[in-house]
Amino acid sequence: MNSFLQQFQKTDWLDIQRRIYGQGNIDVKRALAKKKRDLTDLMALLSPEAMPYLEEMAQISQKITQERFGKTIQLFAPMYVSNECQNICTYCGFSFTNQIPRKTLTEEELLQEASILKKLGFNHVLIVSGEANYTVNINYFSKAVALLRKYFANISIEVQPLSQEEYQKLNLLGVHSVLVYQETYHREIYKTYHPKGKKANFDYRLTTPDRIGKAGIHKIGLGVLLGLADWRTDSLYCALHLDYLQKTYWRSKYSLSFPRMRPAEGIDWQGKVMSDRELVQLICAYRLWNPDLELSLSTRESEVFRDHAISLGVTSMSAGSKTNPGGYSAEEDSLEQFSIDDNRSPKQISKIISSKGYDPVWKDWEILEY
Repeated sequence: MNSFLQQFQKTDWLDIQRRIYGQGNIDVKRALAKKKRDLTDLMALLSPEAMPYLEEMAQISQKITQERFGKTIQLFAPMYVSNECQNICTYCGFSFTNQIPRKTLTEEELLQEASILKKLGFNHVLIVSGEANYTVNINYFSKAVALLRKYFANISIEVQPLSQEEYQKLNLLGVHSVLVYQETYHREIYKTYHPKGKKANFDYRLTTPDRIGKAGIHKIGLGVLLGLADWRTDSLYCALHLDYLQKTYWRSKYSLSFPRMRPAEGIDWQGKVMSDRELVQLICAYRLWNPDLELSLSTRESEVFRDHAISLGVTSMSAGSKTNPGGYSAEEDSLEQFSIDDNRSPKQISKIISSKGYDPVWKDWEILEY
């Protein structure tokens, strides 16, 4: 089966890293001056040499985003349906070895969560779960999507990698988008963070977006976990992946998320923290490279950062997020995947967006049934 894996195997991490860090001032200026930018330009915009140009990058990013998307921010809520997981991921609160109570929502509990989210104003929900194939599998997801379709106009999922046939089934049920993060494109570093479980299979995860594209899903979401490896190199690899997917599965739309490492229960992570200025550079660099890409920012980020990011180039934000199953309807004694930083209510986030001159979008489209 043709996939991004064939292209990926022709690349060399150290070579790409050297090229990024070898970009000079003239390369950055050339990239900024262009109207249409390619992956070589993205290398320059991701390089340390571009840091002094953040203000100019932000201004261009804002202009491009408003031209393409208008002054709008789509709001969505993650719904964590299960924290059961068979993988060992050394940075994640859901990791199999973490001895904390596990929970998978029943149909009744799914409806309780949905009812509360609807009252909060949400029409776009993201189903999230740990990777426990015997408990939360295609049968569980199919039932959950069928239930939630009555409540939400837009349903996305962020779960374990599935087969093409399973994605096709979810597509027929009305799933709008599928998010899957490679975490890091550095194969050896990936192994150290994912020592056991199905997620340890780097190649299977890498080819997941191909299966999503072949299944005809409307939108595919990618990203890397910022902090596992060199973020500049990882982000260039993610761009290579996106470039391949857009050319191969051109009927699908694409989104990108920027999850930075966050504290999690039972996790002692000692990696490098990506700075706010570096995250601003990354968001703007992607926008300058790809004007059509949807960019999403979660409640992992602080209130101050998210408020400023509204005008940087992002197009969607989560709000009032709970990262434990049943978190919206009750104070459950269940394990969170990670701790959030922006604890403001959806109503507060909506007011902030409006105060910046942007429109908070609760519902942007709906699948029509004939």
